[in-house]
Amino acid sequence: MPVQIVTHTGPHESRREPTAVQPVTMIARDLVSERSLQAHTHDCAQLTLALEGVIRVNAMDSSWIVPPQRAIWTAANVEHSLSVIESARLRPVYVVSSFDPFPGEPCKVLEVSPLLRELVMALELEDPEVPTHRSQLICNLILDELPHLATRPIRVPMPRDKRLRSLCDALLADPGATQTLEEWASKAGASERTLARLFEKELGMSFGQWRQQARLAHAAPMISSGMPLSQVADALGYSSQSAFTAMFRKTFGCPPTEFFNTRN
Repeated sequence: MPVQIVTHTGPHESRREPTAVQPVTMIARDLVSERSLQAHTHDCAQLTLALEGVIRVNAMDSSWIVPPQRAIWTAANVEHSLSVIESARLRPVYVVSSFDPFPGEPCKVLEVSPLLRELVMALELEDPEVPTHRSQLICNLILDELPHLATRPIRVPMPRDKRLRSLCDALLADPGATQTLEEWASKAGASERTLARLFEKELGMSFGQWRQQARLAHAAPMISSGMPLSQVADALGYSSQSAFTAMFRKTFGCPPTEFFNTRN
């Protein structure tokens, strides 16, 4: 079935809803650092990606740090929010739910293949008001490419308890922070013992394990941008590059240079 896409770069950032006749639409949004989009839902599914910059996506009690090499898929009616860590060329793609290539999966982390990236960039050159045979072909290719994308999630689970949530948000904003759980307790308005219990109850892991996940999530855009591992380790609060590499290998079974290879 021929598919069309709609792009928009105007100041109001409006978009046309996808339909059964036109099941794929897109919007081009250039967002500055620290810009945020509050929690919301769509009747359609959404692929959230940025051609440049780094974003943070929250959905399903989880948070993901998303560099240009990754994208987040959210199914229709899944509540999600977004914040910009580094000024981003945001290019969300919307797909009518009946064309969802990942049925039964509310959220999914995908690698942005070179083909998908080029298809999204090509769509920006198309006139959204004058659909063409070329735009239809591009959109059909996007729908065909999505289910073939690989996935390497670095998920950071997020709590619902307000005290623990404030602590986790602070650590995601500053992953290199070295304060102990006892030191965080005085800021969160709860005892160290209470926070430790909440980490295990709500997130299924200790404070140290959760902080490690948060640091790994931030490592993705740093390493992908070419930052030396020694600088990554220092920015994330590790005592040395070897300590960071050892932790990474223990978690993923390979060193960071292999995990973030050129294919990503």
